[in-house]
Amino acid sequence: MSDTVEKLRYELQAARRTIDELQDQLENRETTHRLTTLELEESRSALLFMLEDLEAGRKKIEQAHQEWMAALDVVNDPIFLHDKEFRILRCNKAYQQRAGVPFEQIIGQPYYAIFPKADTPLPCCLHAMEKVEEEKEEEVAIGEAIYRSRSFSVHDKQGAHLYSVHILEDITESKRAAEALSGSETRFRNLVETTSDWIWEVDENAVYTYVSPRVHAILGYEPAEVLGKTPFELMPAEEAKRVADIFGSIVAAKKSFTNIENTNLHKDGHLVALETSAVPVIDPEGKFCGYRGIDRDITERKRAEDELQLRAQLLDSASDTIFVVDFNGNFVYLNEAAWKTRGYTRDELMGINLHVLDTPKYEKLIESKMRHLKEKGWSIFETEHRCKDGSVMPVEISARLIEAGGRKLVLSVARDITERKQAEIALNHANRALATLGAVNRNLVHATNEDELLQAICQAIVRQRGYRLAWVGYVQHDENKSIKIMAHAGHDEGYLDATQITWAENERGKGPTGRAIRSGATQLCQDIANDPLNLPWRDAALQRGYAASIALPLLNRDNTVFGTLTVYAEEVNAFSPGEISLLEEMAGDLAFGVRTLHTRQQRDNALVKNQEQLVQLHKSLEDTVRAMAAIVEMRDPYTAGHQARVADLATAIAKQIGLPEEQVHGIHLAGTVHDLGKINVPAEILSKPGKITDIERSLIKIHPQAGYDILKGIDFPWPIAQMVLQHHERFDGSGYPQGLKGDQIIIEARILCVADVVEAISAHRPYRAGLGIEAALEEITKNCGVFYDPQVVDACLTLFRERGYSFK
Repeated sequence: MSDTVEKLRYELQAARRTIDELQDQLENRETTHRLTTLELEESRSALLFMLEDLEAGRKKIEQAHQEWMAALDVVNDPIFLHDKEFRILRCNKAYQQRAGVPFEQIIGQPYYAIFPKADTPLPCCLHAMEKVEEEKEEEVAIGEAIYRSRSFSVHDKQGAHLYSVHILEDITESKRAAEALSGSETRFRNLVETTSDWIWEVDENAVYTYVSPRVHAILGYEPAEVLGKTPFELMPAEEAKRVADIFGSIVAAKKSFTNIENTNLHKDGHLVALETSAVPVIDPEGKFCGYRGIDRDITERKRAEDELQLRAQLLDSASDTIFVVDFNGNFVYLNEAAWKTRGYTRDELMGINLHVLDTPKYEKLIESKMRHLKEKGWSIFETEHRCKDGSVMPVEISARLIEAGGRKLVLSVARDITERKQAEIALNHANRALATLGAVNRNLVHATNEDELLQAICQAIVRQRGYRLAWVGYVQHDENKSIKIMAHAGHDEGYLDATQITWAENERGKGPTGRAIRSGATQLCQDIANDPLNLPWRDAALQRGYAASIALPLLNRDNTVFGTLTVYAEEVNAFSPGEISLLEEMAGDLAFGVRTLHTRQQRDNALVKNQEQLVQLHKSLEDTVRAMAAIVEMRDPYTAGHQARVADLATAIAKQIGLPEEQVHGIHLAGTVHDLGKINVPAEILSKPGKITDIERSLIKIHPQAGYDILKGIDFPWPIAQMVLQHHERFDGSGYPQGLKGDQIIIEARILCVADVVEAISAHRPYRAGLGIEAALEEITKNCGVFYDPQVVDACLTLFRERGYSFK
């Protein structure tokens, strides 16, 4: 713009000088009236030519002036020209608009009287007039606006002042923006320096280029110690590799990331958990320059989360149901056992009311117990819960009031007592079967003829413990394969005559009795109402109160079937495994008694008969011992099945070692009764959930001797009593009760020792949850040759590791 102004200045000066000269010439020529007409004419022509040139020059100057002014008018900042007296020569529209005065009132006036108004010219203007061709600027406040005032002067070749150019640039918004930016930067810096999080920047190589002071509080480093490092240098080696892999994939995509958890090393060496979030830094040209991010110390949060997770895992690992409800029965909390054991998902059970689980028959009891709970703050009772599949689970509830979040809630622990209830039922059934067996055996001893024996047996079965009906039928080898009713007792009411049971392969031969005759094995119907094979006589049976039945074949010595003993009970699922075993023994005794009566006249076979009876007595003895063992286990529901599982594993180990079958059988029998001595230990000690005392431990440790004392008087063909006595001895002599070592311990006891330890560690106990089979195998491996016979340990490991053995 200064070049244009300078050019215009020179053209104006030239035009003015030309006009002045022409005017002088005209004046001189007017005074020379004596010139000749020709000279005047020539002068006039020359003058006209010069005037045309002047007019063309004037138009060019005017056009240049107009273009220059038009250029100035498009500028938004006020611009004006003034002479050395500070009178305005020219101004653009922006100046006129700021001044608020018409153009004709502006030209020729001192600018400081128009805009910006002041008593004197601006200092920069004075300075510019003194310094030739030097521009001067300053900031000027005019009202609420702020201007950057710039001024420069134009002088002729002799240095005389021609005019000054003044530009007023409105910098109000930029000044405010700068001040706001400065304030924002101050606030940001204060925020960065006072926030509890650590703020940082890294370049494209993940090298720190900025670190906020908070890093010292979090990791113990001064910012200068961290600059130039990478985040991975502040982490343990394994963590650094993991995070570097994650960071590499993020950088490749140049994307933001949030809440990446990582572990850093504090300067003093302890671990600090951080949560990292960051955004990529992209320059104006779109180039990736690194990341700007924030690290939050979540160490305490992680500890709290870990503690909460541990508590939740402890609750979820509990085999008992734990739940919290409000007084309306709405669930507030459930552990894993609560929903899994009832067949629901957690969300499903949380969405229903506790009362939906209650069965109708316990409604009044629950109402009573809830009143007791509100009055006393606690309550213990037994009830039933209905599962999702419709089945019913008997439970023992231990409830107490708690307060959380300002409201009262009910914390309940529900223990599944299905096994206990089943054990009670089984014990009841076993007692009934034992009483029946005793009566049957007495009849066997005193019977003098077959009919009398059969009738006495049926009557004993019905009278002892309430069986509904018992009858004995003999196989008939006629065309219809009929069954002859030999004796019966109980509620028959014409049932046997009406049913016309047969052992043929037809509809009336598919019941338990017909099947038992054909198969030579015990046949069961635990639910007459729902067994399709009992359809022909189902209605008649239900009318007479029969709910379940069992048919036991009566066998000849060659195992051919000569008859059946059929028994009916009034409960569904009335025949437990233990009761079935005793009834089978009773049927065997009955068959034996019948055969004995048949052959009583043949005295020459007396020895054979005695031997058979001795075998049966041995079997009865073994079964009786097993029943005693089962009763012991019923006193301690947490170890129910322990002896049976130990017996099975010990049998498998003995077979793996290669012991004779007879010796293996003895080990199995000893295994079923190895804890028989616990019958002398108080039940509350056996099922105590916490740590036992030294006195309680000493009481438990007498059980091998107690078991030995019970069994030593029984003349077994195997050293059963010694096996029981020694099963807690250890290979290095550290066991009890005798402190035997090595080969002083019989091989059978060494086998029982390993089987007992493996089952005990893997299974649940009152004082702890089951540790699993791997923990058990680790124990015997670690102490192989110390506590346990290496040969036995190797056989046990082979069973589990190679042969796929598992506890039933």
